[in-house]
Amino acid sequence: MSIATLNFESHYLKSNHEITVILPNKPRHLTAKSFYESGKKYKVLWLLHGTYGDHTDWLRRTNIELYACEKDLIVVMPSALNSNYSNWDSSMMGFGMYDYLTEELMPLIYNWFPASDKREDNFIAGLSMGGRGTIKYAVNHPERFAAAAVLSAAPVEYSKLTEEELQQDDMFTRRLRSMVDNAGGLERFIHSEENVWSIMDSLAGSGRLPKLLFACGTADTMIYENLKLFRDHAEKTGIPAEYWTLEGYGHEWRFWDLAIQKALEFFGLEDSGASPY
Repeated sequence: MSIATLNFESHYLKSNHEITVILPNKPRHLTAKSFYESGKKYKVLWLLHGTYGDHTDWLRRTNIELYACEKDLIVVMPSALNSNYSNWDSSMMGFGMYDYLTEELMPLIYNWFPASDKREDNFIAGLSMGGRGTIKYAVNHPERFAAAAVLSAAPVEYSKLTEEELQQDDMFTRRLRSMVDNAGGLERFIHSEENVWSIMDSLAGSGRLPKLLFACGTADTMIYENLKLFRDHAEKTGIPAEYWTLEGYGHEWRFWDLAIQKALEFFGLEDSGASPY
């Protein structure tokens, strides 16, 4: 594959920003002119990192380059800091990560690279914080993605969130508390794009949701029990989804390398027959 690292000034993030893009390689039996002038548009995977990560995580810690080559797939990997893929209007000069992906990065990729903008050719996946971002984009913008893979993350029923729960002092509650403050208070937060549990309830039975895959290791003490709670709720309310678990795996890259392979299979992406060498 070809690897492109692009640094540009982002309108929504108010700073220079780097992304990594994996692009299909020219097959050796084709001439350069015939390949690069073909006008072909490729399917796209929007691949999101987790907390403490950046645009290089998936490339450094998994075999995503190999898997993309096998599927003839463009993979777009942005950096999101620890934003939870949310808009942080009160942070510095503003850091609108939620809007950035759909309103800036997607137009950039579709117009600067040979990427298809058709819904049926676009997929989104992410791990942990990136999994939360994945489901948020999938349910708030179902017209953009054919399918989504949520790895080691689970929707939370924010409609029942209380001020008392926001006073806990762990890392995730501190970020959640900041998100609530940034939204303008608990009531506004509950009725925002962040409350994907409620949004999914409203879309149940509509046929509008992308195909959904939730993947988690059974030894993932951060996520697994929450995922079982959501699965029970989804089955009762008719939210269609597929669930994939592996015994003994926790919140770890060994699981995510396996899970992204499952996700590509779930997306229905066929092997291109292209050699990775």
